[in-house]
Amino acid sequence: MTIIFFPLFLFLVSLCMFFVTLKQPHYVHDNNTITYNVRVINGFTNNSSLPLVIWCATPETDMGGRALQEGDDYSWRLTPNYWGRGTNRVYCTLKWDQKRKKFDAFYASRDVRRCSPSKMCLWLVKEDGFYFSSDGLVFIKDFSWT
Repeated sequence: MTIIFFPLFLFLVSLCMFFVTLKQPHYVHDNNTITYNVRVINGFTNNSSLPLVIWCATPETDMGGRALQEGDDYSWRLTPNYWGRGTNRVYCTLKWDQKRKKFDAFYASRDVRRCSPSKMCLWLVKEDGFYFSSDGLVFIKDFSWT
């Protein structure tokens, strides 16, 4: 009876190991600690006396908030959570004058590839919307305030 179960057990273990390796993203290094730099920049250009108020959190932690004047930024580093470390999502609520918007500043399933190879996720917040860049040179509008 053990002769039958032992090969079956080995097969199931091998199958599990195969699927675990498939789940690993292609960029994971040996130490499994890829870190991303996320930055939200106040890109207003109308000399507004009103600051851009930002408050960010993960599902596990309240990261706090800031009032950003023109050109100021709020930035942090994070490690995506693949094996129980780090986080997969950082969401922020932004308020400026009468406008208010909640958005995902980092969402692993969306940003792991688009923030590569630089490992930078940059957001430029302007009067007409939110612009994304992974290199700090070219910002493309991702969505509006409304």
